[in-house]
Amino acid sequence: MPGEAQEARRIVVVSNRLPFTVVQNDGAIEFKDSVGGVATGLKSFLHSVKTPGSSKLDYLWVGWPGCTIEEPLRQQVSARALAEFRAYPVFLSEREIEDFYQGFCNKTIWPLFHYFPQFAAYDPGYWPRYQAVNESFAEVLLQTVRPGDIVWIHDYHLMLLPHLLRKAAPYVRLGFFLHIPFPQLEIFRLLPGNWRTAILQGLLGADVIGFHTHDYVEYFLRSVQRILGFDHQMGRLSVGGRVVKVGAFPMGIDFAKFYEAAGQPEVRAEREELRRTLGGSKIILSVDRQDYSKGIIHRLQAFETLLENSPEWHGKATLIMIVVPSRIGIEDYEGMKKQIEEYVGRINGRFGRIGWAPIIYQYRALSFPSLVALYAASDVALVTPLRDGMNLVAKEYIASRRDQTGVLIISEMAGASKELLEAITINPNDRNETANALKIALEMDPAEQIRRNSVMQDRLRRYDLSRWAEDFLGELVSSEPAGGAAGRKVFNDSARRAFLSHYRRSNRRLLALDYDGTLVPYAFPPELARPSEKVIRILRRLADDPRNDLALVTGRDRASLDRWLGSLPLAFAAEHGIWIRGCDEDWTMIKQLDAEWKARIIPTLQMYADRVPGAMVEEKEYSLAWHYRNADPEQGTAVARELADYLLAFTANIDVQVLRGRKVIEIRNTGVHKGTALAHWLAKKAYDFVLAIGDDVTDEDMFAALPEGAYTFRIGSSRTLARFTLPGCAEALELLAELAEGSEG
Repeated sequence: MPGEAQEARRIVVVSNRLPFTVVQNDGAIEFKDSVGGVATGLKSFLHSVKTPGSSKLDYLWVGWPGCTIEEPLRQQVSARALAEFRAYPVFLSEREIEDFYQGFCNKTIWPLFHYFPQFAAYDPGYWPRYQAVNESFAEVLLQTVRPGDIVWIHDYHLMLLPHLLRKAAPYVRLGFFLHIPFPQLEIFRLLPGNWRTAILQGLLGADVIGFHTHDYVEYFLRSVQRILGFDHQMGRLSVGGRVVKVGAFPMGIDFAKFYEAAGQPEVRAEREELRRTLGGSKIILSVDRQDYSKGIIHRLQAFETLLENSPEWHGKATLIMIVVPSRIGIEDYEGMKKQIEEYVGRINGRFGRIGWAPIIYQYRALSFPSLVALYAASDVALVTPLRDGMNLVAKEYIASRRDQTGVLIISEMAGASKELLEAITINPNDRNETANALKIALEMDPAEQIRRNSVMQDRLRRYDLSRWAEDFLGELVSSEPAGGAAGRKVFNDSARRAFLSHYRRSNRRLLALDYDGTLVPYAFPPELARPSEKVIRILRRLADDPRNDLALVTGRDRASLDRWLGSLPLAFAAEHGIWIRGCDEDWTMIKQLDAEWKARIIPTLQMYADRVPGAMVEEKEYSLAWHYRNADPEQGTAVARELADYLLAFTANIDVQVLRGRKVIEIRNTGVHKGTALAHWLAKKAYDFVLAIGDDVTDEDMFAALPEGAYTFRIGSSRTLARFTLPGCAEALELLAELAEGSEG
């Protein structure tokens, strides 16, 4: 009602970890704040961000509470989590944590997506556990999600979850954000075939999929195209009757939190104490989680090179290296910790002297005030991961510089480098380049530092954490349930009931069905798309009902239709309506046509097929088809576009039509199409129920020819004249099976 406050939307945040960890002591439970990770980054925005169109944000957080909790305590933990944190825990066993988190997530996905395939393990036991944990999250969500909720799923632990939820709750708005890089195709397809296919299908269950950078978006879309065969248009994918939006949403930070904290008295005091302790030495700061992707060893090597090449900085520059413990117990990380400590000891032993240690090394987590004090005290921040989805340390450092001095050195492999253009950007694999960058940073004029940092601060202040969340949620809210314009034509339960009721009470019915992509999936070569026993059984039951006239209206040649389905009491329209055959009648041409033009075009089609491995030419009596379903998706699409343009020009003075279908270009005579074939049957009888189902552009002629009130269905999510859409062949057969059961009754 006008003037009334809008009802608050509820967002359900789903992440592997909750913002707290449950600790058990002698049967008692204690809740402690989680340190680091996605959960920490999401906490602050939940208290301030508003979803578009809503006056406030109501939320629920679903995730793992950080430890194994036995059955007797689970109810108590759930009650406290909901009351104190508005959270709903997902409980996992020790074995699930081992194989899911320590196994598939950290030993398979993490190294592979960060371009360390040599560390990736493909243990066959990991994958079933990853599937099972994602299913556990889905079960919990289905108990808690209510109509109107927005579900926002986070990170690589839960890449199967969007599809699982979509199947069970098809009209919920679902968003997914990946906080780590999405790798290039050549890396991604190192995953076993069924794993990578399931991951992509899992992600495509979302309405909006977000990444930190446009590079990751492109890598994802290319993997979807090459592995699943879905093309995109400006980041939009048509998937099972829905539109999936894919975009870049670079994650921000709570800028005000860091900027204001740097001015707090306790932080200023700690900063000044640190400066006094180090005397006049300039401070180079390195702070990161212990992880091989962070390039910590490379930083040490670069600092060593600086000391080798620039002795004037001996005693005048100190590297403070903070390594935050991470994933304790994984052998790769234990080995790296030892290597870091050996490097630190060697450099300090080689260059240090009484009163000056080149490196101050600490292996521990820092409190927030101490971290901001370090940011504020350091002259240079060295942020040089070998691969990083975003890296918020770089942004936090800039936000903490209230006087706008300080120099940021950032790796070009970090997502944040695409935003922090005024920083010094380096390739972390080149220790000499990084050492030179350190020298430039140490010697940079304060006025130049202020010029650079003022620009970066303005950018980070504008696009902060709340803006990131609002942009993503705004995109998600603007998407319709079930996705995009096609969602308005989804065949829901109410429409299905009305449809079945109309069918049962009608007496004269026309059922017009396409074949490929409707009754059977596409196959290559086309002669492999034979009808299954299930298809034949459904068609026979429908055709045996005396109230039904059943017609297959298809681009198939008449010989294939006779061979596969000629024994059934059906009518046929072959080659898109050129040939017509009534039930128990002979084939006739709908009008006399000329096929001499084929000889002029076949050599061109064959030449293009030879250029594209996997493409082929299909010749019918009065039409031609150039198929590229089995070709490389990118090459096939590019060459098909070129071929279509050529054919349109070449056939300008010939009475033929060039059509782009699903992975096929068809050339046929003009003036004859599926609509003319249907008009032939509609002229003979008055029907009180008309149904047509098809899947591509050639079926639009059929939909256009039908009377108002006909039930028309387009498979997929393309723009269509049809009243409804269906996701795929399986749903079309399910619908026809329901009609067949009604016919039997």
